[in-house]
Order: sequence, then structure tokens, then C-alpha cells
Amino acid sequence: MTLDEIKALATRFFDAIEAGDAATVADCYADDVAIWHNTDRQIETKADNVKTLSGFIRHIPTRRYEDRRLTVYPGGFVQQHLLVGVRPDGKRVELPACLVCAVADGRITRLDEYFDSEQVAAWSR
Repeated sequence: MTLDEIKALATRFFDAIEAGDAATVADCYADDVAIWHNTDRQIETKADNVKTLSGFIRHIPTRRYEDRRLTVYPGGFVQQHLLVGVRPDGKRVELPACLVCAVADGRITRLDEYFDSEQVAAWSR
């Protein structure tokens, strides 16, 4: 993949999450994608991640990525951002995070997500 193609994939992926489009997110993943979070150090499958994402979309109906800092390189990308959501009760919540992704054949093959689990608690209070 060219760097422009990797950038387009990353942009499509994050834009789909903002839009609540779980099907497009799933399409950005390779079938055997490995998704890892620093908070539990477990590997999540594509199906599990899409299920989690669908629940997140229902729970946080408004969400956007602010201060996107995307760096692409041969074979992947890194994005640092501030994920901002608005809960159904109107409370604004924020989560600074960093995602490191490997890509091949137009799909994300591995995603490592780093964030502070303490800040996630506010998303469900």
C-alpha cells in the first residue's frame, strides 16, 4: 500500500467510528485482525470488537476525534487523538488515546490501543 492509501484507510476508519458506522469499521479490518488494549492486555477478535463498538455507539450517541495526529509509514499508521463523547444524559466525556495499527492489503491487521482506564470510568458514570 502507498502512504496515501494507508492515510485514506486510517481516515475512513476513524470517520466511520465518528459516524456510528460499525459495518464500515468492520470492513476496515482484516478477517483475522488482532485488537489489543493496554488496559487488559487481551487480544480481541474482529467480531468481538465490532460488538463492543456497536454497544459504544449506542451508549455514546455523539462522538468525535479531536486533535487527530496521524502519522503513516510503510505497513501502518499511528494516531494520537482526544476522543470526545456526549452521553445520553448530556455529559461530555473525553479520552486521550493512541492507536498503533499494522496494515496489509487495504485492511488493518493489528490494532494496539493505549489509553488510561481511569478516564474510561467517567464514560459510564
